[in-house]
Amino acid sequence: MAQTVCIIINASDHTRLDEIAAGRNTSLKHAQRSRIILRSADRLPVAQVAASVGVSRPMVWRWQQRFAKGGVNALLRDKTRPPGKPTTPAETVAKVVALTCSEPPLQITHWTGRAMAKASGLSLRTVQRIWDAHQLQPHRLRTFKRSRDPHFVDKLIDVVGLYLDPPARAVVGSGSV
Repeated sequence: MAQTVCIIINASDHTRLDEIAAGRNTSLKHAQRSRIILRSADRLPVAQVAASVGVSRPMVWRWQQRFAKGGVNALLRDKTRPPGKPTTPAETVAKVVALTCSEPPLQITHWTGRAMAKASGLSLRTVQRIWDAHQLQPHRLRTFKRSRDPHFVDKLIDVVGLYLDPPARAVVGSGSV
């Protein structure tokens, strides 16, 4: 990938590159790029430029090429890149929200992130992002859970009966101190 780019700098560009390379408030990447071009203008070999600046040879070639095409301004701008992953389609989000609001499968009490990810074919993190965006918390049930204890009713009557009709010497708190 060796490229033969001859770097020739005029006086104004040389002054500007010196200021960028020596500036105290200059970002490291801009200072490195400026030093690459300044050393390349001294007709040093690419390997020597890379070693003196502390970068790789392909990086030297890249910035020599960019400088040759766009001048000093090309060193100060990064190329635009396409966005990373595409966002989740609205239909998929609607499907996850609808599934979350429906009854969970089999005998589980609520939707878990992993169960929803498996059912919807999405990653766990995507499901969590959708739930966060729609403020869904399926693990927090707002309905009364029925007890599976066969003696639950008898126990409930005993406990409620103690509060409604306590024995004569029972200590029952009133809720205020």
